[in-house]
Amino acid sequence: MIDTKPAKLQTLKKAWQETVLAPQLQRYPERRARFTTSSDDIEVQPLYTPDDLGLHDEATAAYYLERLGFPGEYPYTRGVQPNMYRGRLWTMRQYAGFGTAQESNRRYKYLIEQGQTGLSVAFDLPTQIGYDADHDFAEGEVGKVGVSISSLQDMETLLDGIPLDRVSISMTINAPAAILLAMVIAVAKKQGVSLNQLRGTVQNDILKEYIARGTYIFPPAPSMRLITDIFRFCAAHVPKWNTISISGYHIREAGSTAVQEVAFTLANGIEYVKQAIRAGLNVDSFARQLSFFFNAHNNFLEEIAKFRAARRLWARIMRERFGAQNPDSWRLRFHTQTGGSTLTAQQPDNNIVRVTIQALAAVLGGTQSLHTNSKDEALALPTEKAVEIALRTQQIIAYESGVADTVDPLGGAYYIEWLTDEIERQATAYIQRIDELGGALQAVEEGFIQREIQEAAYRTQRAIEAGDQVVVGVNRFQTDEPPLDELLRVDESVREAQIQALADLRQRRDNGRVQAILQRIEAAARQPEALLMPLLIEAVECYATLGEICDALRRVFGEYTPESWI
Repeated sequence: MIDTKPAKLQTLKKAWQETVLAPQLQRYPERRARFTTSSDDIEVQPLYTPDDLGLHDEATAAYYLERLGFPGEYPYTRGVQPNMYRGRLWTMRQYAGFGTAQESNRRYKYLIEQGQTGLSVAFDLPTQIGYDADHDFAEGEVGKVGVSISSLQDMETLLDGIPLDRVSISMTINAPAAILLAMVIAVAKKQGVSLNQLRGTVQNDILKEYIARGTYIFPPAPSMRLITDIFRFCAAHVPKWNTISISGYHIREAGSTAVQEVAFTLANGIEYVKQAIRAGLNVDSFARQLSFFFNAHNNFLEEIAKFRAARRLWARIMRERFGAQNPDSWRLRFHTQTGGSTLTAQQPDNNIVRVTIQALAAVLGGTQSLHTNSKDEALALPTEKAVEIALRTQQIIAYESGVADTVDPLGGAYYIEWLTDEIERQATAYIQRIDELGGALQAVEEGFIQREIQEAAYRTQRAIEAGDQVVVGVNRFQTDEPPLDELLRVDESVREAQIQALADLRQRRDNGRVQAILQRIEAAARQPEALLMPLLIEAVECYATLGEICDALRRVFGEYTPESWI
């Protein structure tokens, strides 16, 4: 029973400052010696509580301690770090990749020069579904929605000049995630970077592919095996790598509500934890390497409350359902991307405003890293100028707005706290319903989650068509305007260059070694207990291609064919 006497809150805050905040300040000193508002004589403190407003009644103290607590402490409603952005700003990680590895490498270096602090790699469709650029299925798609990566040779070029001991790498890749991670590990070894220093994230979330996105290869059971194999390998060898980014982003892009985004994302997270425990892993050995990926949409205050509710709900799930003992296992750390589905082709300059609102919500909600979409992404891959504006949006929020100067600045606001509670309540009800179906995997196989998203998307579309939900420039305030004349287009010659590069690679490499390792991978895939990650690293170091490795696994695992739930 929490002691809620008014004096207790003051005592606990002082204890938090001494035992939690002070050690954090030694690791990450504050960015400035003194934080003030624009009125220089108003100093901004790291944290504000009811006590700062003279609210000393027991009911207020009880609510605060149970539902909010202190940042960096359970249940993490107010943030996963004690001083949040006062000590270190979120990672500004612009999602980028197109054409060849050389072109994408140039874009990454440009973004780093402009102040980006982490890379986020977009892969083209053939790479995402495990085909080399010279496969018949790759025609018309090579380099179009991301960078084409068929072998370690491409990954070496992509990361050329990128210091992997200082720059973290996030990769939006799922079905062949283990193979792309193996390539990054191989590049790190060539750079002389210890795997203990390697930092980054691999999305590796196959459940949301079945639910909302569609870039799957293998059926659920072998896909789960590959995921837990990454958990096991990274827990032992790559401790700073986030082994999965459990993604609500694509669930929201498919049309879900904010509540559904929280519920279905955390339900998927529960499923991954269950599968890892079933595979023999101790929850505290891998849970700290789990991360999440959320969307930021236009309803500003709902989005802030959504992030706070997700953090609190996950902390309780990990501690109470799974019995995790390490506080690091309770922390929900997440990346945010502004809402792609909210961008409009009409009046694209309006998208700058939308993205600013969404990015500010993510920051006020306590994100650990952030991507801001570019204004032209409803029409094409973003131009360099549009990307620069998107990055500057983050930098202005960070350095000019003042919202990063205190922890959880909207914590304690009546509406925010009520909405946080309500989102948590409704998301919990969804999770209980999914539990009754047998868990997220069973709910996906039965089509429950897909149907719920489809119905929500349909309701939204009807509201837009009826004019009940206003989209500025689309169903109200329309104007006649000329089309944008500066759009980025990927030339078909990219595929021709990639095909030639693959042909040259196959001529130079030791094909005997390649065939031998592919046979070993196929044999290991037939043994449920065999670990695949070490073999995948060996394979990419022999310059076996992505498609060749996926084909070896396809021969054992087969391919997933979805059912229709409509």
